Amino acid sequence: MEAGSGMLAGSHKRNEFVLIRHQDIEPKPLQNMGGHICQICLDDVGITVDGELFVACNECAYPVCRPCYEYERKEGSKSCPQCKTRYKRHKGSPRVAGDDEEEGADDLDDEFSHTHCNRNEKQHIAEAMLHWQMAYGRGEDVGPSDSSSEKLYQVPFANGKEVSGELPEVTPERHTMTAPPTGSGSGKRVHPLPFVDPSQTVRVVDPTKDSNSYRVGRVAWKDRVESWKAKQDKNVIQVTNGTQYSSEGKDGYVDDSVPDGDDIQMLEEARQPLSRKIPISSSKINPYRMIIVIRLVVLCFFFRYRILNPVRNAYILWFISVICEIWFAISWILDQFPKWLPISRETYLERLCLRYDREGEISQLAGIDIFVSTVDPLKEPPLVTANTVLSILSVDYPVDKVSCYVSDDGAAMLTFEALSETSEFARKWVPFCKKFDIEPRAPEWYFSQKIDYLKDKVHPNFVKERRAMKREYEEFKVRVNALVAKAQKVPEEGWIMQDGTPWPGNNTRDHPGMIQVFLGHSGGLDTDGNELPRLVYVSREKRPGFEHHKKAGAMNSLVRVSAVLTNGPFLLNLDCDHYINNSKAIREAMCFLMDPNLGKKVCYVQFPQRFDGIDRHDRYANHNTVFFDINLKGLDGIQGPVYVGTGCFFNRKALYGLEPPHKSKVFESLCCGPRKKSKKLNKQDDEKKVDRQIDSTVPIFTLDDIEEGMEGYDDEKSLLLDHMSLEKKFGQSSVFLDSTRMENGGVPQSATPADLLKEAIHVISCGYEDKTDWGKELGWIYGSVTEDILTGFKMHSRGWRSIYCMPQRPAFKGSAPINLSDRLNQVLRWALGSVEILLSRHCPIWYGYSGRLKWLERLAYINTTVYPLTSIALVAYCTLPAVCLLTNKFIIPEISTFASLWFISLFLSIFATGILEMRWSGVGIDEWWRNEQFWVIGGVSAHLLAVFQGLLKVLAGVNTNFTVTSKSGDEEGDFAELYMFKWSILLIPPTTLLIINIVGVVAGLSYAISTGYQSWGPLFGKLFFAFWVIVHLYPFLKGLMGRQNRTPTIVIVWSLLLASIFSLLWIRIDPFTTKIKGPNIQQCGINC
Repeated sequence: MEAGSGMLAGSHKRNEFVLIRHQDIEPKPLQNMGGHICQICLDDVGITVDGELFVACNECAYPVCRPCYEYERKEGSKSCPQCKTRYKRHKGSPRVAGDDEEEGADDLDDEFSHTHCNRNEKQHIAEAMLHWQMAYGRGEDVGPSDSSSEKLYQVPFANGKEVSGELPEVTPERHTMTAPPTGSGSGKRVHPLPFVDPSQTVRVVDPTKDSNSYRVGRVAWKDRVESWKAKQDKNVIQVTNGTQYSSEGKDGYVDDSVPDGDDIQMLEEARQPLSRKIPISSSKINPYRMIIVIRLVVLCFFFRYRILNPVRNAYILWFISVICEIWFAISWILDQFPKWLPISRETYLERLCLRYDREGEISQLAGIDIFVSTVDPLKEPPLVTANTVLSILSVDYPVDKVSCYVSDDGAAMLTFEALSETSEFARKWVPFCKKFDIEPRAPEWYFSQKIDYLKDKVHPNFVKERRAMKREYEEFKVRVNALVAKAQKVPEEGWIMQDGTPWPGNNTRDHPGMIQVFLGHSGGLDTDGNELPRLVYVSREKRPGFEHHKKAGAMNSLVRVSAVLTNGPFLLNLDCDHYINNSKAIREAMCFLMDPNLGKKVCYVQFPQRFDGIDRHDRYANHNTVFFDINLKGLDGIQGPVYVGTGCFFNRKALYGLEPPHKSKVFESLCCGPRKKSKKLNKQDDEKKVDRQIDSTVPIFTLDDIEEGMEGYDDEKSLLLDHMSLEKKFGQSSVFLDSTRMENGGVPQSATPADLLKEAIHVISCGYEDKTDWGKELGWIYGSVTEDILTGFKMHSRGWRSIYCMPQRPAFKGSAPINLSDRLNQVLRWALGSVEILLSRHCPIWYGYSGRLKWLERLAYINTTVYPLTSIALVAYCTLPAVCLLTNKFIIPEISTFASLWFISLFLSIFATGILEMRWSGVGIDEWWRNEQFWVIGGVSAHLLAVFQGLLKVLAGVNTNFTVTSKSGDEEGDFAELYMFKWSILLIPPTTLLIINIVGVVAGLSYAISTGYQSWGPLFGKLFFAFWVIVHLYPFLKGLMGRQNRTPTIVIVWSLLLASIFSLLWIRIDPFTTKIKGPNIQQCGINC
């Protein structure tokens, strides 16, 4: 995959591929090739005594180091693991049995001297070595052979013409594309040197033989090689007199110096776990649990009293209130008990480095593909997306392991051009970040920090370079702002690129798929000459008549594109406004995902969401601290937190619908075995399963995993069934299917950059997912606008567990809507998604009981789907105070002193639960109170509307539009967006509740004043009830008034109209007043 090669647009179904190219530039020379890895022990291959790269096999150049070569000749099969050719003795190697039979096998013959071998043999060895060098889709530039019989693979145009697969570099000054050549011809498909990941233990084996016969990649094999190397080198540390150490090196030099205990300590440290659980102190958690139990007991006695003591003169009011209170109690139980086992976690980044990323050695850290999704550049400003991308490209992680994919689901030319500018600015920004180790690495937020930026900075040129970089960023902002200003008015003929080519995405609902590699291994160099991570622009194909599934469909397209181009074993998805605030965030996640024990069971690592640009008082609870710091901590102690849509690291295998390894299942098969198979077959299957867990070279999908009862088929039929089964599941892409077999990532072999790009266009075509499991069992699950909850629920149902990571420095930060209307629309979308899940087959109330979902985790998922229904009870309960004040009735009868104790106990237990919850979680009382207030505000507005919209969508088929949350920054300053008022139907219900409760309070006080002292006692309970509603809606009232205390007229008119109609109907009907027909005998007597 090459950078700056021009944008490839096309449709696989229509067989149309157009490469919109830049002007050709001179090819870059090959960089120095190094870092060959032994495919047996994963050590460096090393060099010979002549200083040349050691090549064990002259036939295929399979990378094997000198110790493994010697071991194989002395104690192994004496042949190459790949081509099975018998190893020849190299210079300096001891003779073994059979060497005398070889022709010319003598040291004096100088058998492997490069000065005596012919050119063809040297060329053959060099090409074979280069074949093994192409690593992870990220090797050096490889040109085609000079032979006239080989040509680059040609990508056909729609008109039958072809384009060379060689992709030149792009620059923002010349990112318009030149037209393709007009010449015709039928290019010959030739596969030049393939891409292979040297970090993976890849080898070709005979499928008819037992895998144990090769002894490659097994733990036992590696231990034997290591012990043999130690024995041969005699590099063994010996203890003398308990204080003196002596060691003999390879050259026979004996070191009698004082030992360095740091090396031994580092080795011991590297073997330790990469993370640990930190349970909540028993002095904090035990009282909390006791109060929960006490509150549960008090609730039982409270409801016993409420049910057995109805209010005779206001029976309907009493009945409604009891139903609401029962529902509130059920909601509290669903929310409370998943917080029974909260935990915290701590990571050890030093141990991760010692184990996988030692200084001076090739990094063994896993590759990661990072997804950034955007739709509308006018609601999601390109400058915000650019900052997110820049923070990704400058992350503290090996650059050859990082790939960033930006999904433009709106096919906007503005996003494309802004990303082109971003890729150029990244060449300057990334080296600056890494040179001075700055945080955060999003330039907008770094330069806007109101802190002492000189703290801990000792580099003499820091101030000078910082000023220069700030000037560069301001110029970059001006260029992006100019693009935004230009995009405000769309030309009638559509957008035209600088070379006159129409922009392929002019019709956002009917356009081909588009891919542009901005940064890659052949063009992604910064100003210091260092390599940059990959940056790829992706816009999936859209056609009328196809269901595209909004964000979930875009994410699944990115999963497939990344699998074809880079295939990192782990994924990170971010919203376009969530930048990386902690440059070590990826390493934090790898402490869980790459842990040898824990990582096998982890489907994703979720980080909390933190936000910038929120007003100091957080009026609308945008920080959502109670959810992120209390609820998710509690779930982490059960089976893991729910997936919240962004800031989440995924295990690619979990997204492919696989199940985690289970010891109990292996134990059962070892003891008894499946009922339908013989003991002999069971034993073979168990051995293969154990081998798969140990040997990373074995594919995830094997013939035994695809179909049962295939033992009678021959190898060809088995292979055919395997391929057909995978196609039915993953789709008809051979390159993508090959990528699924690579457990530790890496791109498939025998694929040129042109092949990969063409296949990438294929997997983002609009019809690719037809009749496959995408969106049903694979990837992001379809069926709800909150695809995050549904996707995490499916993974947990299969038995995976998730991890909640809260580093001291927040890993990610984003923006949140501080405007009231935008905030309510955001909550409406979340609640609508929950209602859709509740009314679907994936509802956690009845789905997944045959899986491995823990019951407390199930309670949490049930709570996430049924919480919008609480709005019905909440609206009714908030209306009751006004009704009671207007009718002089109450929902509770006159109670005795003993009965009042249950009410007092209930209120005390509620307060005690909140206080103790804040104590163990560290959440402040102001944050807890803001959360309570917005729970009422959102419940009586957004949640209520979501229930009705969900019912209409599921039952009547009335679809609702997806509203993208505005992510514009606070450009006017002083939180101008906070006071901006936008009309929304969501404002009417809470405004109405405020008015009728205020009217009720005035009516109640007037009645008490007019009737005398005896009416004040019953009035206090009603007033407390009404004030409870008003206080919870107070932030909404402030937002309604705005900065100048001005409320939109339409809101006032609608609210007053509804309040007036309600009052007049109440006066006319008065259903809770006893109707008396005729004279009142009790007052007047018989002769009245």
